[in-house]
Amino acid sequence: MHDSFDLTTVIFALLAVFVVWKLRSVLGSRTGNERPPIDPFQGPRRHDDSPAGAPSGAGTDDGKVIRLPGAAMEPVAAPPARRNSDPERWKGLAEAGSKAWTGLDGLAAADPSFTGSGFLAGARAAYEMIVTAFARGDSEALKPLLAPDVFESFAQAINERKQRGDRVETTFVSIDRVTAEDVQLRGSMAHITLRFLSKMITVTYDRTGAVIEGPPGRVADMVDVWTFARDTSSRDPNWKLVATETGH
Repeated sequence: MHDSFDLTTVIFALLAVFVVWKLRSVLGSRTGNERPPIDPFQGPRRHDDSPAGAPSGAGTDDGKVIRLPGAAMEPVAAPPARRNSDPERWKGLAEAGSKAWTGLDGLAAADPSFTGSGFLAGARAAYEMIVTAFARGDSEALKPLLAPDVFESFAQAINERKQRGDRVETTFVSIDRVTAEDVQLRGSMAHITLRFLSKMITVTYDRTGAVIEGPPGRVADMVDVWTFARDTSSRDPNWKLVATETGH
């Protein structure tokens, strides 16, 4: 990715135009503070504080996280020259001197085309696209944006919701802040964990049209921690969602 012409940003933008065009009639809502707008890893409980239409945990301890297979990833080590080249190189994405800041230096060393601005723009677009597509139940729109195991869980949640006849509408109010919490590199695979702070309205209806979750019009503050991954040795510039977790 280059500051003047970032291929990943262009691809994300094109995807965004396509998905928004397909999903324009699907904007919807969900209530409940600090809960992910998409939580297909938590068992369905009706008329309480959990999202409707979600299968049980996908092999995780708390039912809210999809973990990557394999050994734990090592933090990215950055060459000093790259780390000190520009004091504001990751401004807006990570706090100077933080672990994430150092990790971004290491990622940029492994992939010189990486830019914080390009990645951040793409991640914001992907976040809204994924949330909106999940609300619509559009598996085809989700598939190119998700890792296979994440897609499987999302697709299962969508299918179960359809079988019950439930319908979800999600309306984005704003994405207030996106920050990098962690950056890791295992071999050529890079992983960036982002914390999204957003506001949205979500309402779930049953097959009769009755509201079973989320009063219409109520704006909820959402906190989501998502991890995106990309093979830095690949010509494919796209990042995919590989893990989601409820934020605090």
